[in-house]
Amino acid sequence: MKITKIKKYSFFASFIVISVIISSCEPDKPKQNVVQPPVVDNTPEIPQIPYTIEKQYPHDVTSFTEGFLFHEGKLFESTGAPDNMPQTKSLFGIVDLKTGKIDAKAELDRTIYFGEGIVFLNGKFFQLTYKNQTGFIYDAKTFKNIGKFNYTNREGWGLTTDGKSLIMSDGTSYITYLDPTSFAVTKTLDVAENGYVVVNINELEYIKGFIYANIWMTNTIVKIDPNTGDVVGKIDISNLFNESKTKNPNSVETNGIAYDSISDKILVTGKLWPTIYEIKFPL
Repeated sequence: MKITKIKKYSFFASFIVISVIISSCEPDKPKQNVVQPPVVDNTPEIPQIPYTIEKQYPHDVTSFTEGFLFHEGKLFESTGAPDNMPQTKSLFGIVDLKTGKIDAKAELDRTIYFGEGIVFLNGKFFQLTYKNQTGFIYDAKTFKNIGKFNYTNREGWGLTTDGKSLIMSDGTSYITYLDPTSFAVTKTLDVAENGYVVVNINELEYIKGFIYANIWMTNTIVKIDPNTGDVVGKIDISNLFNESKTKNPNSVETNGIAYDSISDKILVTGKLWPTIYEIKFPL
């Protein structure tokens, strides 16, 4: 019995060895490439809005543009005054489209205030300042300063209106609606593009139910749905910036959108740009 058991184990061991040798002699099988399914990006692309250049007008290269709007067919511009640019002023007034010069209607003390966005509503002009959390109110006929208002936003940037509210930006992703009488916040709009916040919202213009906004440090104008805060279109005006930079190397950020509802025309410009461009795009 002992001998039989040894023979069985010896046979079994021999079988394993032979099996290993046969397996090792087989040619390697080619590795199969595992094909991964393609990653499908279902995120809808924000449509680019095409535009054409209709006309060009001169722009004062000392105008550090912060606000741009039409009122009664006249173009108004507000400007800021950076400390390192002594040639600039914080003022607002009517732009002469033949010369680009501003006929100043009000000017702030640049040692205290930095002028920002302006808007017309209810017979008054409203003007923001950069870091003072203070705005100024002017009579639209006499341009006399008739008051001040305060806001809780840390900074004031752009300003527009839908005919009911003051709509302001502060350089964040938020757009704030203010009551034009009490200046209480009535609505806050969080702007996003495909679910991602859009920061550095600057000069604003309300055109036919949508808010158009310059995005600071870019050459992009975004079209915002005021009901949702979603960006629904984008305009790239890099060619206008590049042309302005060629004409005046001191030109800086794109900033300034003005819509004339009377003539249905849109003007855009930038800080220290030598040119104001009239552009046309589908609204």
